[in-house]
Amino acid sequence: MNPAILLEQVPDGDGTWLMSLASGLQYTLVVAAFAWIIAFVLGSILGVMRTTENKWAVRLGNAYVELFRNIPLIVQFFVWYFVLPGLVPAVKAWVVSLDPTTHQFVTAIVCLGLFTAARISEQVRSGIQALPRGQRMAGYAMGLTQAQTYQYVLLPVAYRIVIPPMTSELMNLIKNTAVAFSIGLVELFFRTREMGELTFRYFEAFAAATLTYVIIAMLANRIMAFIERRIAIPGFISGGVGGGH
Repeated sequence: MNPAILLEQVPDGDGTWLMSLASGLQYTLVVAAFAWIIAFVLGSILGVMRTTENKWAVRLGNAYVELFRNIPLIVQFFVWYFVLPGLVPAVKAWVVSLDPTTHQFVTAIVCLGLFTAARISEQVRSGIQALPRGQRMAGYAMGLTQAQTYQYVLLPVAYRIVIPPMTSELMNLIKNTAVAFSIGLVELFFRTREMGELTFRYFEAFAAATLTYVIIAMLANRIMAFIERRIAIPGFISGGVGGGH
């Protein structure tokens, strides 16, 4: 193993291999951050819909979850990037106005956000359904509407319950960004393969990428663990992110 390869210049002379991997990491983190925002907001809405008494809202939420959870992620990338622009003229016109990198970047965010939203929906639904039914009834008895009951009574506690599984989803999302290389996005995995193919130092390239992914995932884990400790309800939830406190 020769870590010094990371400090060698790339063939086009534009920086070192370490800088190349860092530029890929930048895309990885930005895509993960924006996709997480989409996933959290949409997943929360879907999770709430699936616990209401409106049968059509429940069916719509369930249909979304079943659709996005049962199609491989790489297939979804191809559908969003190659198929959708060909089926919807408005999308094609918009895509044509973009440069390839922006198209790949936006596609990665949307695809990962919608895919992860289905999984977040499951966590939110489980958290709400884990609460005693009396809490919902108490909200209605106080004169709160259904929306207010969710906002002030159910969701504040449900989110606290589902932080550990949502931490796993966040870590999975960060790792799933690697699939974006399939549409040409120059994220971390793309840069890693590029380094391996051009230098034939696959061991060093993938060792550096593996270490980077581990560090990012563990950092996300620790941040979520800190959030869990800060907002935990004393005596209500035992254990914690990564196996307990």
